[in-house]
Amino acid sequence: MKMKMLYGALALILAQSVQAAPNSEAVIRLQVASMDSTKADTVQEDRIINDTEQNWVDQTEHALLQEMAKNKALAQRMSNERLRRELLHTIYYEAKRAGLEPALVVSVIRGESNYRKYAVSSAGARGYMQVMPFWANIVGAPSTDLFNVRTNLRLGCAILRSYLDKENGNISRALARYNGSRGSNVYPNYIYAAWVN
Repeated sequence: MKMKMLYGALALILAQSVQAAPNSEAVIRLQVASMDSTKADTVQEDRIINDTEQNWVDQTEHALLQEMAKNKALAQRMSNERLRRELLHTIYYEAKRAGLEPALVVSVIRGESNYRKYAVSSAGARGYMQVMPFWANIVGAPSTDLFNVRTNLRLGCAILRSYLDKENGNISRALARYNGSRGSNVYPNYIYAAWVN
């Protein structure tokens, strides 16, 4: 009798622990749900910006301005200094929040949308980080929210982070998953080259 109770208790504990293990979709859902949707497309004004972040934004903006000098379309898209700097601060914040290197996120944005907020791919991916609408459905956000800067960046960073975790930190495989090109190194190599330069 005691053994049956012991086995029953162990089975119950195991069942609960299996249910409690979060899957990547649940983790992404929690990250996105923590965002205040009324402020989702604005910079966080109450946030303290440290010297590290400010230096990163300054250096990244300098590199972006150099790119803009060579690319007229990019220069037109990113001409508003306030919006450009707000975007860079938001990229930094969301990347760090997800445990990613902000420069990697910038490289993904450059590769996926070339800084086009309203970019839509032939597959239907949307926004700066080209997030597929099915992700918005998984986390319970309307797909139109994918054009919202912070929603797009938070979801894109959370997805990339979950792929990095699935791939045990292998950036190349995580990038291939992100792009939907598993088994090919073309996209990861393209992003990696932009990231290190």
